[in-house]
Amino acid sequence: MLAHEIVKNIQSGQVSPQEVVSASLQRIAQLEPRLHALIRLNPQAEQEAALVEQRLARGEHLPLAGVPVVLKDNICTQDLATTCGSRMLADFVPPYSATVVEKLRQAGAVVVAKANMDEFAMGSSTEYSAFGPTRNPWDTERVPGGTSGGSAAAVAAGMVPLALGTDTGGSVRQPAALCGVYGFKPTYGRISRYGVVATASSLDQVGTMARTVQDLALLSDVVSGYDPMDSTSLEIQAQFAAALQASSRGLTIGLVKEALAVGNSPGVLEALERFRSVMEAQGVRFVEVSLPSLEYALAAYYIVNTAEISSNLARYDGTLYGLRVPGEDSTTTMMQSREHGFGPEVQRRILMGTFVLSSGYYEAYYGKALRARARIKADFDRAFSQADLLLTPTSPFPAFRLGEKTTDPLSMYLADIDTVAVNLAGLPAMSIPAGFEGHLPVGVQLIGKALHDEQIFVAANAFEQATERAFARAAI
Repeated sequence: MLAHEIVKNIQSGQVSPQEVVSASLQRIAQLEPRLHALIRLNPQAEQEAALVEQRLARGEHLPLAGVPVVLKDNICTQDLATTCGSRMLADFVPPYSATVVEKLRQAGAVVVAKANMDEFAMGSSTEYSAFGPTRNPWDTERVPGGTSGGSAAAVAAGMVPLALGTDTGGSVRQPAALCGVYGFKPTYGRISRYGVVATASSLDQVGTMARTVQDLALLSDVVSGYDPMDSTSLEIQAQFAAALQASSRGLTIGLVKEALAVGNSPGVLEALERFRSVMEAQGVRFVEVSLPSLEYALAAYYIVNTAEISSNLARYDGTLYGLRVPGEDSTTTMMQSREHGFGPEVQRRILMGTFVLSSGYYEAYYGKALRARARIKADFDRAFSQADLLLTPTSPFPAFRLGEKTTDPLSMYLADIDTVAVNLAGLPAMSIPAGFEGHLPVGVQLIGKALHDEQIFVAANAFEQATERAFARAAI
């Protein structure tokens, strides 16, 4: 069942939270050997489901009563290991839970598992996990996208109806597109980052995943909102579910010409045209807009990203945090701990980030990237003077084969070409399943104005209601 159906049936007494969680765990046991979407199960899941039933009996209002959820494994969970897909944190058990986890449990959701991910959220395919790659439920010879590929695969395969991921440069939206589910990244600051292991702090955001817009809105309402524990948190009331009652008629959507010009596969182009056709029939107007600085987005992103990674991951030095491999002295201990604890992609980004921040190169690379970031934000502001929302592909191509890009880092980085600018500008965006290329799903991306996240849900809901729900669950 979908999340809102589970809540309705539990509240009416047709099914119990324990039965729902048991069914989810059975589905996981059936599919997990083939997909490897998860790193570990929550051994307390069934007990937590029983507590939800007790809370309902006391009359508590639980908007996610008994709904099974998986969390990307960089979101801290008290007494349940949080590894970030890395050997460096293989034995780390947090003493507290992230704010989003506390909000889920307050709403009655049951965390059933932690999802696989690219190590420390670096990658685009979930092949860089120290625990092995995740496979796409539409085609197990292909990747699910990344870095939240485990979360996307779990939702697409029907293991759970809802999942949380994190989005640093498209890491919720791109796997959502490749797995045929919805993936939402909010305006920077609308969902708390407290308790989320940092990758690149000015880019990271928790994102939500579901198989329908209604479920996505339900989850987004629960986890959004101000958090005094996060200094970047915004005091804005979430109204995602309420936004689904609004009409899309009269909206203007801008077609970003630079994103549509070249490099998109036939299935992606067909999905974009289908989205446009359906929405025009709903009274939505389309105009062409330009983001001239979009060509600099990928380069600027990977400079900012690696610089912040270099800073954030400096704490894993074999002394206070993570794996410790003893050496003859403190320097050798640090070198050996980082060499054995980090995989090749993490090491590559630390080296790149250290270089662009180094004396003599800071202004040539990092300073220039910050100026490019400002220009990208200014271009978005100009585009939004002409349109309410912007439309681009989420990914220029459907899921690629396992191992196809791991030997060519630049090719892997290009998988994020349509998503990174959104993070640089701190804007909200959603990947919407909009078609297939052969048997593989493809998605389109709607980008909204800062703090106007709910408007994206209005348009996405109109598209979903006007089309058959052909993307509800993978065929596996």
